[in-house]
Amino acid sequence: MQYAIEMYYDDLTEKAIYDLAIQIADRGISSKFLEWKTRPHITLACFNDVDEDKCEKLLKDFAVKHSKKPAYIGSIGMFNDSRTIFLSPIMTKEMYDLQRDLHECMNLFDTTGWEWYCPDRWVPHCTVALTKEDSEEAFFDAADFVLHEFKKIQGIFQSVGLVKVTFPVEELYTVELM
Repeated sequence: MQYAIEMYYDDLTEKAIYDLAIQIADRGISSKFLEWKTRPHITLACFNDVDEDKCEKLLKDFAVKHSKKPAYIGSIGMFNDSRTIFLSPIMTKEMYDLQRDLHECMNLFDTTGWEWYCPDRWVPHCTVALTKEDSEEAFFDAADFVLHEFKKIQGIFQSVGLVKVTFPVEELYTVELM
């Protein structure tokens, strides 16, 4: 089973991001992101298997050591190979340190095959469209729409959560940052 630890936004920021994904679906471009039934987030780590109870305890211990962080979302990006369109948070040393600390905290879990979520390789992103299963034109249409409609967002990263990477995503545990 595959798992991820995700960092979530405050309600207003989450709504602004989700609304963009809804508009992409409402225009008939792509609804795949919505079908995953996941909240807007950035993924901090991915694992092949975890002891869910142990991971929950470690995540709770991690959260009490880290404060909520400003979330400045200032640009958009794409992964061409997976035809994914995303929003990019403006990253700070503090955010990279938080992600590194999480990996150190969870180092007993297997990250093989998920190296792009490991420290020094991480591309933090918040997906708004997954178009790989759609026509090739959907990727370009979604990109064009996001290019025209996206406005910078300021919010808060306020919680972290453990999810099971299934279809749809299963949120197992979420804890507020301090």
